[in-house]
Amino acid sequence: MVVPLDRNGNAEPLAVLLLSDADEAAARRAVEAANNSLAEYQRMRHWLIWPDPDFPRTPTGKPRLARIAARTTELLNGNPGHPSATVPADCGGRFSSKSSDNVSDLLTNLAMRGQSHDLERDLNLSSLDRVELMSALEQRYQLELNETVFAEARTIADVQNLLRQPAARRSEYAYPRWTQRQPVRWLRFAIYYALVWPATQILGHPKILGRKNLQNVRGPVLVISNHVTRRADIGLILAALPPRFRHRLATAMGGESLQHMRHSPSDWFFAKRWVYQLGYWLVVALFNVFPLPQLSGFRESFRYAGESVDRGYSVLVFPEGEVNNTETGEMTAFQSGIGVLAQNLRIPIIPMRLDGVWLMKRQHRRLARIGEITVRIGSPITFPPATPPDEIARSLEFVVRSL
Repeated sequence: MVVPLDRNGNAEPLAVLLLSDADEAAARRAVEAANNSLAEYQRMRHWLIWPDPDFPRTPTGKPRLARIAARTTELLNGNPGHPSATVPADCGGRFSSKSSDNVSDLLTNLAMRGQSHDLERDLNLSSLDRVELMSALEQRYQLELNETVFAEARTIADVQNLLRQPAARRSEYAYPRWTQRQPVRWLRFAIYYALVWPATQILGHPKILGRKNLQNVRGPVLVISNHVTRRADIGLILAALPPRFRHRLATAMGGESLQHMRHSPSDWFFAKRWVYQLGYWLVVALFNVFPLPQLSGFRESFRYAGESVDRGYSVLVFPEGEVNNTETGEMTAFQSGIGVLAQNLRIPIIPMRLDGVWLMKRQHRRLARIGEITVRIGSPITFPPATPPDEIARSLEFVVRSL
């Protein structure tokens, strides 16, 4: 971790290292290696070995920076002899795009299918590949790329042009943190139990199977399910979950759809635009929805999901990425992004499956027959930290299909 170190009224970066043993030589080498990729003003000239077996962490495993910084100050002020050293200033330099304006070597190192030697050839990258490439470019060139703009890059030449431009803003999606404030939560509970809960029971009267699998699970959890319809799925899942999860659930929804509702086309009739905008505010407020785009903005969505988990919220994701419009109702393949999200959140995963909704949708019915709709809940799943995202996605898809 890197925390600010006060030096005569100025803040300098201080490296705090977690080592298997207090080896000062290893600490020095680690800091020097990190400094090789940093600008002069970013380099860490002081470091400290953390005395405990691990950093203080959030429920999702993220180090608590504020606590680490406070403890570091105590260690330095109260124990001048604590292992700490000055690192030479000339131990490396920042990588500059001026030294090489060809990213083909980076693409090759990332094993991006070997097409990097032709600057005009289509990158042909999956969504997950784009996230990995963008993160690697940002780390190497010390900048932050706009995910929305980066999603439009089709060739290596396009990527080079982006690197030459000034740093752009983050993606334009709105992440409504206000929906998790206490007054909004109480309003959401009141409306849910007054309107949504009765409507779900009267129109769907779902049969819930497997709720016993959640008896010893305290959460937060990552809930995944097949996706049949935008109108009914969230209500059915909320009805199936125990109150401790139902009352603190953040739901991922297609970012492009939310953006379209929030910023409707200007050539629409004004009444239609107002209806869409009202729908946006209602769905966000009543179902604690946040955007999970298909083309860009993944990292900000994953970051928001992590923040929600840190605040005690479980997260609901539909890994298919879109509602099921197939002729047979069979699930479509899970997107690799669910593997990245699961890998980073490191919380139990609760698989669920909605049965009977697809037939109602095909027949354009709003009222289910008795026993027609079933919500199945599987046992919690966890994966080892090193499990590849694609493998996680395929495993979760298999589990949901098998419920």
